[in-house]
Amino acid sequence: MIQLLLAVIYLSFISLGLPDSLLGSAWPVMHAELGVPMSWAGAIAIIVSMGTVVSSLQSDRLTRRFGAGKVTAVSVGTTAVALLGFSVSSSFWMLCLWAVPYGLGAGSVDAALNNYVALHYASRHMSWLHCMWGLGAAVGPYVMGFALSNGAGWSMGYRYIGLIQIVLTAVLMLSLPLWRAHGGQSGGGAGESARPITLPQIFRIPGAKEVMIAFFCYCALEQTAILWASSYLTLHEGIPAETAAGYAGLFFIGITTGRALSGFLTMKLSDPVMIRLGQAVTAVGIAAMLLPLSGYVTLAGLVLVGLGCAPIYPCVIHSTPDHFGADRSQAVIGVQMASAYVGTCLMPPLFGPIATYISPALLPVYLLAMLVVMVLAHEALLRRSGKKV
Repeated sequence: MIQLLLAVIYLSFISLGLPDSLLGSAWPVMHAELGVPMSWAGAIAIIVSMGTVVSSLQSDRLTRRFGAGKVTAVSVGTTAVALLGFSVSSSFWMLCLWAVPYGLGAGSVDAALNNYVALHYASRHMSWLHCMWGLGAAVGPYVMGFALSNGAGWSMGYRYIGLIQIVLTAVLMLSLPLWRAHGGQSGGGAGESARPITLPQIFRIPGAKEVMIAFFCYCALEQTAILWASSYLTLHEGIPAETAAGYAGLFFIGITTGRALSGFLTMKLSDPVMIRLGQAVTAVGIAAMLLPLSGYVTLAGLVLVGLGCAPIYPCVIHSTPDHFGADRSQAVIGVQMASAYVGTCLMPPLFGPIATYISPALLPVYLLAMLVVMVLAHEALLRRSGKKV
């Protein structure tokens, strides 16, 4: 039973990743077809992120009331409906409309699943499960590239992923008895309080502000790379849009491979060491993108950035109960997710005007600035929580 539930959770993480890379992969074509500026991708990203912030902040309350299993199933179903809505949209305002349920569906499931795994499974499973997210995110650009290359258009790419999400929703609904049997109707640890923890209470916990800043910067870096990699390759490296959509998947190849390897490394290395290792590899990848060499070096740098990002997210999440306690982990993870989505909401769209009015070549510099702040915040978290190694 436990192993079957773990398999279902793996499928859930695939479903989380599938839609994440679609907008960035398709936008070079979408903005031209819809007749809107390139920078307007940021508006859609903002709406999605605002929805995820709202639902992440409510994840503690929702998971305590309905359980992680129901929250996951309903959230994936909401995302599926939103993706099908994207596929029938013929104007920019319609994309903005469907971005609302997409964001609301993504936030709760992300926080509920991550807390459940952090409490019930070893660090290696967290890395391998996020590897499944990377697998789903890597599939997205290739599905979109397939749709574009065969003349089906970007709307069909969204439709393909939406239909896959519907199948995954059905699987999750059928799995609800497994969640109940394995305690999945509870989101927290054995000692969780009866009432949700308020935001002021969370902010007073030592290290909470630092982990929020670190998560803000990490997800800002990751999502900026996801959203703008295809446009960067097209506008700066001169790669055709259809080919760049596929090349953008190299980031996800790096992050997926890295998380598969991280699962084994976590058996020997602690979460803080894994996070530092990921930050160092990310820095090497950004440096490769900055070098004025061939396009192949740029592509290699994109892979290295993904490889470096691989251990950071799962290891920060998995260490949350250790830093803040099992009884507070769901609430803290919800706020971490909210701060991460605020970073996703603000920072990737901010690069749009930079790319439009200055140069898309500044993408690596932009990523480097977020990496530096992330490193400083994480080191401060370790000092405040007494976990410095």
